[in-house]
Amino acid sequence: MAVHSGAGAHEDAPGARPPAGPTGPAAAPPPVWSPDPATARHSRIARFTEFVARRTGTTHPDYASLWQWSVRDLDGFWSAIWDFFRIRSTHAPDRVLDDTPMPGTRWFPGAHLNYAEHALRGGSPTRSAVVSVSEDGTTTRTSWAELRRQVGALAAWLRREGVTPGDRVVGYLPNTLHSVVAFLATAAVGAVWSACGQDYGAQGAAARFTQLEPVILFAADGYRWNGKEHDRRDESAELHRALPTLRRTVRIPCLGLPQPPHDHAARWEEVTAGSEEPVFVPLPFDAPLWVLFSSGTTGVPKGIVHGHGGILVDHHKLLGLHLDLGPGDPFLWYTTPNWMMWNLLVSGLLVDATIVLYDGSPGHPGPHRLWELAAEHRVTVLGVSPGYLLASARAGLEPGRDQDLSRLRTLGSTGAPLPAACYHWVRDHVGAGVQVASTTGGTDIASGFAGGVPTVPVWPGEMSAPLLGVALEAWDADGSPVVDEVGELVVTRPLPSMPLAFWNDPDGSRYLDAYFGTYPGVWRHGDWMTRTSHGSVIVSGRSDSTLNRQGVRLGSADIYAVVDELPQLRESLVIGAELPDGGYWMPLFVVMEPGHELTDDVRADINAAIRTEASPRHVPDTILAVPALPHTRTGKRMEVPVKRLVQGAPISQVAGREAVDDFDALAYFTRFAGGAPPHPHPVR
Repeated sequence: MAVHSGAGAHEDAPGARPPAGPTGPAAAPPPVWSPDPATARHSRIARFTEFVARRTGTTHPDYASLWQWSVRDLDGFWSAIWDFFRIRSTHAPDRVLDDTPMPGTRWFPGAHLNYAEHALRGGSPTRSAVVSVSEDGTTTRTSWAELRRQVGALAAWLRREGVTPGDRVVGYLPNTLHSVVAFLATAAVGAVWSACGQDYGAQGAAARFTQLEPVILFAADGYRWNGKEHDRRDESAELHRALPTLRRTVRIPCLGLPQPPHDHAARWEEVTAGSEEPVFVPLPFDAPLWVLFSSGTTGVPKGIVHGHGGILVDHHKLLGLHLDLGPGDPFLWYTTPNWMMWNLLVSGLLVDATIVLYDGSPGHPGPHRLWELAAEHRVTVLGVSPGYLLASARAGLEPGRDQDLSRLRTLGSTGAPLPAACYHWVRDHVGAGVQVASTTGGTDIASGFAGGVPTVPVWPGEMSAPLLGVALEAWDADGSPVVDEVGELVVTRPLPSMPLAFWNDPDGSRYLDAYFGTYPGVWRHGDWMTRTSHGSVIVSGRSDSTLNRQGVRLGSADIYAVVDELPQLRESLVIGAELPDGGYWMPLFVVMEPGHELTDDVRADINAAIRTEASPRHVPDTILAVPALPHTRTGKRMEVPVKRLVQGAPISQVAGREAVDDFDALAYFTRFAGGAPPHPHPVR
């Protein structure tokens, strides 16, 4: 999934030319996966299509017809989602949406509901709702009855502490059951949740949480990663001191470390000891549910506010129809509380799935770890990153042979465009019957724009279709929709999961500039994409990190699709930097695999592969080996920050230390300020 955090204004000027790409109608490539007709007939999206036919009298012979109706008749589509998934409201909505253009559209005005009530309404009391797995192998199963009990007890404690609707509650936590319970209890009382993983230090967490003025902090004593226990008691204490609005802090013993002797914080086992039934505050449809933060690589992290109702209806659609999740389906997506995929994983409870939480490194003790978890817990939908699939392929893994993945139906991918070769690898080494569901969306909408459909084929390197209800188009420089050509990713009609607001943006100007500054009334996301004539979607990369050759704009994803397949290279990063002297420099930075060196012959091989499989324009000016590459905390390549360092910006203005997984790796690029090094190797 090419999921992009951040919501800042985009750097490209309106009217910029898109990257070079396919033009004119093109024949669809052979699909790498096609739905089994019998399975497709019994999918939830097929049942939804029949439901729509009964209530509207119209039939939709294929997904394309259903999608066209869903974006043409927003009232009819979203009311059908409401009824199909039996959304509960104490007050009936006056209508589905008003006529106010984006971003001011109001959804289901008059409705009063609560996300947590829907998350906890399903499930046989004794069946597992949550499976929590620690890196050391410790596994805990929590039944629906026990989950409801813990949420009810904690919600009652929050009320006794004076927490009321609209108050902010924050968590400095790993990906464990505690995070899920704390979030659901917060939502039950109508407070606003925000979380930060413990790979952030206190300063990075405070940069987010101080904006919210929280009243309650949940803080764990530490987390496990890569075979080690990381003690975060000091960081938690420092974070507590940095949040003067706190009334109480709750200590959570994830590692079982002793707490300071004179610590007055509440204890997790005490605040969840009661047996109260959950009580859910009915809230307006657009009441804030959580605040997600941008990566913070270009300044202070931006708080993006989403509402109870918008998330409810959208996540039911995405999880229930597009991922075909239902009662008892084990659902594992590798994520951390920093990333919106954690929020989507928890929403698996909305459709009565069993969510599987993993707290640890996906590569410990080896790249097979997530495949083992999928087999052990009989996972039906597994979500990973493109990097994990590439690492699995390079390690020569055979998950389909070595693990029992007979229950695995869908393999989701997020974080970046998925190379076409990964689709073939999944078919050949995981299972020919496994659907690859690469999805594009983001923190901005806490959901997706395009992705998989159980009834639509999968083509290598492509997302099967726009998601239902998403009026997705590619626009050219004149603002006209194009097909089989690269254009700006835009959404022309409102979505219920679009942000309610940015935090601390009282007049809405930052929100407006971020998404609607280029095309008034139309959401511009900042990605290059192609709508193909056979209905699929291809994302080419961020439009604010576009490469430029003689006035022709190129997508970095085209280069990565070639380079990431070369066995000598561990990873790569390409930028195009306009330099102060008027020049333009397009280097390719590579990290070599152990035992390999970047010789002139290797450079020649890389350039030949790019020239042949992408185009001569994609060949970089030079290829430079670096010891490591920096990534955001959600694993994305940091193209724009590296570009800014090359252009001479001080690192203090480029990214905060807490926004980067390896700050030293980012700092290494300061040596390239001003352009090419004094004696770069010639490009062959």
